[in-house]
Amino acid sequence: MPQKKKILIVDDESFFREILKNALKEYYEVIEGVNGDEAISLALAHKPNLIILDVAMPGRSGVDACRVLKGMAETSHLPVILFTSRSKKEDLILGLKAGADDYITKPISLPEMIARVDAHLRTKDDYSQLEYRDLLFLLELSEDLFAIRSPMAILRIIVEKMTEIVDVARCSIISINDKEEVFVKASNDLKKNGEIKLELNKYPEIRKSLESKQIVIINDVKNDPLMDSVRDYIHELDYNSIMVIPIIRKGSVIGTFFLRTASSSIEGITERIQKLCQLVANISANALENAILFESMKTAQEYFEEMSIRDGLTTLYNHRHFYNRLEEEFGRAHRYNMPLSLVFFDIDGFKRINDTYGHTEGDNVLKQIGHFMKTVARESDIAARYGGEEFALLLPNTAAAGALDLAKRLCTMIREHQFENLHDECITVSSGTSTVVGQSIQSYDQLVRLADEAMYQAKKKGPDLIIQA
Repeated sequence: MPQKKKILIVDDESFFREILKNALKEYYEVIEGVNGDEAISLALAHKPNLIILDVAMPGRSGVDACRVLKGMAETSHLPVILFTSRSKKEDLILGLKAGADDYITKPISLPEMIARVDAHLRTKDDYSQLEYRDLLFLLELSEDLFAIRSPMAILRIIVEKMTEIVDVARCSIISINDKEEVFVKASNDLKKNGEIKLELNKYPEIRKSLESKQIVIINDVKNDPLMDSVRDYIHELDYNSIMVIPIIRKGSVIGTFFLRTASSSIEGITERIQKLCQLVANISANALENAILFESMKTAQEYFEEMSIRDGLTTLYNHRHFYNRLEEEFGRAHRYNMPLSLVFFDIDGFKRINDTYGHTEGDNVLKQIGHFMKTVARESDIAARYGGEEFALLLPNTAAAGALDLAKRLCTMIREHQFENLHDECITVSSGTSTVVGQSIQSYDQLVRLADEAMYQAKKKGPDLIIQA
């Protein structure tokens, strides 16, 4: 088994050290310290692969300890992450100037901290060659991105901010799906919410980055051998250099996003631009993962919320949700003096169907009738399984004639349908309708009672009958 990498955590708060230790100890050997002096002595003694330092500690501060560690030959190569509860950008910039490789603010997100640890155990010296304005830019970008929960909004901000800090002719975020279809999802010259489809075979630099999961830099577009296959397409390009950076998290390309910049500058992609873009890609990866996770959780939550108000068999609304909507719509009808109608119907002889053909076939009948209800219902209508073989359709802004017409259409669809596995069995329903106009009915319970009584009379006189209350 390979030896675990060592992480030194230095913070005077034992509770905070314990939180980080529990999050990291499964994958890393964790060493603990309580102040800046211990940070230096423990780093010299244990040679950790990564150091996590609090900025504010009694005695020697984290910033000062970082400066000392980065100034000693034995420890200068060790990546350092600073964290602090302070919100002043100047404190963090001092830390980065002292040689820190990254920063994170309290209260921390453990997934974010683990992501940073993973990233910095693969990289070092990321902030060398950067200017003060670059550091400020990275701080502001990180703050902006981690406050956003929309992946597309994150992509747009990245390209907008990048063109402000880096002299590039074009900055784009490229996405590639499982079919190797390429789309520009965001660009400094692309309209909001627009996207452009590209042909991957015309972008060998993107394909190489996709296959290698590495940065691809071309400083002489017209003559670089990588571009030989597309020489006919690029002879009129007005830029000299291209850089493609995969936006990677934990060894995989997130949704195959790539940060692509193109510059007309004669000096090409400088070390400063490369490092700055790499850091932007790292920040973007973390922010995107959080946003995608949030969006998926939101989608899952919405799904479960929707399922909680649906009947499991027919996927119509259930009894509880029907009454919630009935109360809302009845109140609206009264306030605005609009008609509101209700259609109740019950399957004729349903017990015989279950007894003769089995409950599985009975369930199939219920599902098919649910489908018919969705077919005839408008978007504003509420189609529900009221219970057992009884169904209800609530029809906002619908007068009595409209309710009767819909009930007739529904009855006809059911009567004329040949249900699978029921041989020549003819399925019919008995229906009752009721309508409120103005103050003619004083409560939604009364509206339900009238429709229910009409349906009961239809069953007595029917089957296959509709009675209006």
